[in-house]
Amino acid sequence: MSRVVTAGIDGSQEGLVAAEWAAGEARLRSCLLRLVYVWKDMASPGVYAPDPDIERRAAEALLNEAAEHLRPAHPDLRIETQQKSGSPAEELSGEGARSELLVLGSRGFGGIRGFVAGSVSLAVLARTRSPLVLVRNRSGQEAAQTSDRGDVVLGLDLPRASTDALAFAFAAADRYRCGMKIVHSWSLPPVYGMGATDVVPTLMRETADQRREEMTVALAPWTEAYPHVPVTRDCRQGHPAQDLVEASAEAGLVVVGLRHRDARLGSHVGPVVHSVLHHTAAPVAVVPHD
Repeated sequence: MSRVVTAGIDGSQEGLVAAEWAAGEARLRSCLLRLVYVWKDMASPGVYAPDPDIERRAAEALLNEAAEHLRPAHPDLRIETQQKSGSPAEELSGEGARSELLVLGSRGFGGIRGFVAGSVSLAVLARTRSPLVLVRNRSGQEAAQTSDRGDVVLGLDLPRASTDALAFAFAAADRYRCGMKIVHSWSLPPVYGMGATDVVPTLMRETADQRREEMTVALAPWTEAYPHVPVTRDCRQGHPAQDLVEASAEAGLVVVGLRHRDARLGSHVGPVVHSVLHHTAAPVAVVPHD
């Protein structure tokens, strides 16, 4: 089976920027780049549905245009195009499961730093069990750069550190030839608040020492496997979502793990992933794990 990086495009500038980022990633991974367009199947009683032949021709033209846009910057990259009919979220999730990586675009805030993931991206995120990268709308020149990118920033959950997220982040830093910044923020349980002033300082020191030790243990196999990757560790008392967003200001890629929790109303992401997706300018890799 061919190794594939898949980019979902939809005719928007965000989708094209995601395809540009995916092309650079596919080149670094020596993978095939697959561009996928999903046109929504509107066939149902009483609902107007466009002519399927017109949809197919339009999708083919869009895919060919995107592929031709990428080839000048990546002349040796193998590019394949594919169009599908059905639910965009379901079809893209399926393509992600058959790929090393799925890359989707996200809508920007304009002048405000950060981006908002679109409804399709969020729906795919709720379904996926494979790594997904969301790329905000940047200029083509900026998105195509790979050598001058910032460090890889990883939000580390302790004590149950995700080996999938660690593996993804260290492999990315190795490919990009950049450093790693590991961020973990902790807080005391609410019970240790007002009226516990005598025990709080001691408990804070003990908790800090414990979390630093847990970080050392979690990182040991990876720093040994990637001895040439510079690693900076930031283990502090604070707010995980806020601290990770601040640490990601100059990042080239932000990596977060996503532990799937099936709620009564469906799958959802936690506050840290949600905050990073909405307030980080860099591409965000979400790595699902159990």
